[in-house]
Amino acid sequence: MKALISLIFLLYSVTLSSQERITLLFVGDLMQHRAQIDAARTSDGKYDYSPCFSLIKEEISRADIAIGNLEVTLGGKPYQGYPTFSAPDEYLQAIKDAGFDVLLTANNHCLDRGKAGLERTITQIESFSIPYAGTYRNAIERKQLYPLFIRKKGFCIAILNYTYGTNGIKASAPNIVNYIDKKTILKDIHSAQAVRPDAIIACMHWGEEYQSLPNREQCELADWLLKQGVTHIIGSHPHVTQPMELRTNGNQQHAIVYSLGNFISNMSAANTDGGLIFTLQLEKYPLPKPIRPLQNHSSHSPSPESFASSFPFARVVRCGYTLVWTGRPTLTGEKNYILYPSYSPHSHLPQSARNRLNIFIKNTRKFLVQHNTEIYENNK
Repeated sequence: MKALISLIFLLYSVTLSSQERITLLFVGDLMQHRAQIDAARTSDGKYDYSPCFSLIKEEISRADIAIGNLEVTLGGKPYQGYPTFSAPDEYLQAIKDAGFDVLLTANNHCLDRGKAGLERTITQIESFSIPYAGTYRNAIERKQLYPLFIRKKGFCIAILNYTYGTNGIKASAPNIVNYIDKKTILKDIHSAQAVRPDAIIACMHWGEEYQSLPNREQCELADWLLKQGVTHIIGSHPHVTQPMELRTNGNQQHAIVYSLGNFISNMSAANTDGGLIFTLQLEKYPLPKPIRPLQNHSSHSPSPESFASSFPFARVVRCGYTLVWTGRPTLTGEKNYILYPSYSPHSHLPQSARNRLNIFIKNTRKFLVQHNTEIYENNK
């Protein structure tokens, strides 16, 4: 009997193909400061953001599902940067053209233009047929659209998205912003589990700005999310990269990225002028089994407890990251802001730009090698 089971397992594994695997890609804060808006303006008064993503478009488009944190409203004119963001609609066009499939909208800037800005942002995203998670016009729409389920290549991936706050601005009824609240999150996790997805991914806008290590609240919340049945956790908000870990849970692994850092912005302080592209490849588990208790002995991990998780799940095949630096026109001499992945040639850049790029890559690479757990830089 054991031999027969082993044979079935082997045959199933051998037949796994690209159709049983899916690649997800995550990036951090898609921002628009005033200088970025001005740089994208064309002579006819329109805006062109296509150069921004030209060097990383291939990598983004290659993923089956590419997800980004839209940390700006599309609130219409007058366009504005910090502290109350509103970007031209052409920015969204460039984001879609770059290959992004899903946008996260629950962040501390989603109410920068109030009720009208939140609703117009949703309307614009919907006009481009981009699925989103995090903010809603009303409770009825939230119930219909959340959790967000992405179905592709035979997989069902549940996406959750929450923010710690909205800069002291309260959502106007009937608008809804997903705030970090355990009672609400638990209900949402149960709603996701009822659909029996292959993975539940919680995208959290959390932590402290400009801090390179996650704080206690992040660590404790990550542990709690995993205990409730979340499969993987992706963080944003600090504007700098924070460590990643691949945590073992019986016969499954959980990817935790505490902060992806900025993806594109006009920030220039140390460690804020770049961020990560995080890729996560999953495959169908050949013989689904009950998930055993967490077995992680890090200082902030919970004591082993059993928790039910009977839905089918996909296991991690591989995960990794690519470092990306934002080249500002004042450094590169280009008209627009351009994202430079670590693998792209940059010998043509002015010396000052190369210096800044190399400082970001060197410092971030060293930091992540020191602090990551079982997650490594991608090889191009």
